[in-house]
Amino acid sequence: MKLHDDLHNYYEKIVLENIEQRGLDHKYDEDVMADLCCTALNRLPARYIRFDVDMEFYLPTDERTEMEARVKEAVDYALSQISKKKQFQP
Repeated sequence: MKLHDDLHNYYEKIVLENIEQRGLDHKYDEDVMADLCCTALNRLPARYIRFDVDMEFYLPTDERTEMEARVKEAVDYALSQISKKKQFQP
């Protein structure tokens, strides 16, 4: 078994969905996007799964809504950190 092939953090999918919904993936380059994702994911708990379909099928709606709200807050925080970093660069 290889962990990186068999398991992943479900929050990764939700973070990417949030970023795409906001159009941030078109606004920033790959380096900024990597920083944004890392910063956001570090603010969220890990939720490891094997298959997305299992999570989507068995996850209660209220829990999914809560996860999406947490992701929005984490991405907002990451954006604020990135904008601060850009302000201090020459």
